[in-house]
Amino acid sequence: MPVMRMMRWAEMPTNARQSLLHRGLDDIFDPALRTGVSRIIDDVRANGDEAICRALRDFDGVTLDPSQLRITDDEFDQADLAVGAGLRAAIVEMIDHIRRFNDQVMARKGADWSFESSPGLTVGEKITPIASAGLFCPSGKASYPSVLAQLGGPAVVARVPHIVVITPPMPGSPTGDVDPATLVVASLLGLRNVFRVNGPAGIAAVAFGTQTIPKVVKVMGPGSPAVTCAQIEVQRYGCSTMMLLGPTESMIIADDSADPIRLAADLLIEAEHGTDSTVVLVSLSESVARAVEVQLGIQLAALPNRRAEAARSSLGVNGGCVLVQSMGEACEVANAFGAEHLQLAVAAPADALAALHCAGEILIGQHTPFSAANFVIGCPASLPTSGFASVSSGITAEAFLKRTAVAEATEEALRRLAPSVVALADHEGFPAHGNAIRLRFPS
Repeated sequence: MPVMRMMRWAEMPTNARQSLLHRGLDDIFDPALRTGVSRIIDDVRANGDEAICRALRDFDGVTLDPSQLRITDDEFDQADLAVGAGLRAAIVEMIDHIRRFNDQVMARKGADWSFESSPGLTVGEKITPIASAGLFCPSGKASYPSVLAQLGGPAVVARVPHIVVITPPMPGSPTGDVDPATLVVASLLGLRNVFRVNGPAGIAAVAFGTQTIPKVVKVMGPGSPAVTCAQIEVQRYGCSTMMLLGPTESMIIADDSADPIRLAADLLIEAEHGTDSTVVLVSLSESVARAVEVQLGIQLAALPNRRAEAARSSLGVNGGCVLVQSMGEACEVANAFGAEHLQLAVAAPADALAALHCAGEILIGQHTPFSAANFVIGCPASLPTSGFASVSSGITAEAFLKRTAVAEATEEALRRLAPSVVALADHEGFPAHGNAIRLRFPS
C-alpha cells in the first residue's frame, strides 16, 4: 500500500480540506478524556501528595510514598555517571545554542523601554520575569531530555526565580526511575526542583501545590492529549499555560529542485513520533512526489516496527501529499494548515518566506532538517500545534516574561489632556473618573 495518500488541493472539496486541516483537537477536547482528567485534577487539588502517589500507582504501575517524589542529590550524581561522554557533549551543545538564541530574545524583547509620547507625558514598559514556572517533560512514548532543554533554557535565561520540573517515570520502571539524560539537562541548567509524577496529576500538582511539590503561576510543556487537556483545565483555577502543545506535526513545501531522498528522510522525522502525528508534503511536482513515495517505502523498512507504524499513520491517515499548481497555492495550503514545523525545500525560498505567516518555525533548505532544529540549532522546538501557530508562538524566554506598563505625566501634560479625559468619562457614565480631573483643575 502507498505510504502517503495523494491529494490535489484544487480538486479537494471543502470537507476534505477541513479534514486535513483539523487535527489534534478532537482528542484533546474529547468529553470522556476531559471528565477523566478533571477527576485527577480534583483529586490532586483535594488530596495533594496522596493523589499524586495514587496516580503513579494507577497509571504507571509505580508505588511510591510522598518522600520519594523529589529527585535526590544521589540520583543526580548517578545520572551524571550514567550518561556517556558523547551524549553529554551533545547536551552541552544543545543547551549552548538554546541559550545563545534566547540571549538574543532577551536583548531585543527583555529590556525596559520608554519614550515621551507628547510633551510632559512619558510612557513605556517594565519587563520582568514571571514569579515561577512549572516545566513538564514527557516520558510516555520515549525520553525527551531535549524538551527540558527547550523549556528550561529559556526559563533560566529569562531569570525566572522559581522553576519546578515535573516528569513521569520511564516506562517500565517499577521504582519510578527518571531518564538520566533528563537529569543531566536539569543539572546543567541549575534546576534541582525535579519531581517524578504522572502527567495530568503533575500538571495539577504545580497548578495547586502539594505538601511536596511547589505551586507555580505558569505551566507548560508538550505531551499527550491528557497532559494538554490538564493544562487547559487548570487555567480555570488561575494557572496560566501555552496553547497548544499537542501531538507533533510537520509540513514540507517542495518543488522540482528538491532531493526526494532527503525529502523522505525529513518527512519521517516527525512522522515517527506517534500514530497521532500529522505530516504533510506540499509538492509542486508530481514526479518528485512519486519519487518521495518510493523512498519512503525504502526508508521505512529500516525503522523499528513501532516507528514505522507511527509514520504510516502520520503520512497515510492523518497527513499525506498535497499536490499544488503554484508556489502561491503552496503557501495558501501552508497558511491554512499552520504547521508546528515547516520546511522549505524550494529553489527560491525567499519568495515563499515572504508569503508565509502561519507556522511555529520555518526551516529553510534541505540542510536544515527538523531533527537539527529539534535538538541543537537553538530555535524554539516547543511549538504550537493543531493550527494554533496562526495565533501563538514557540516557547522562548519571552514566554517567561511579563510586561507592566509605566507612565508619568507632568501637571502641564495632564492639564492638556484633561478635556479629553472628562469628555470620555462623562460619555461612559463614570463621574468619579471625571471628578478626579475637575478636582485638580477647577474651572
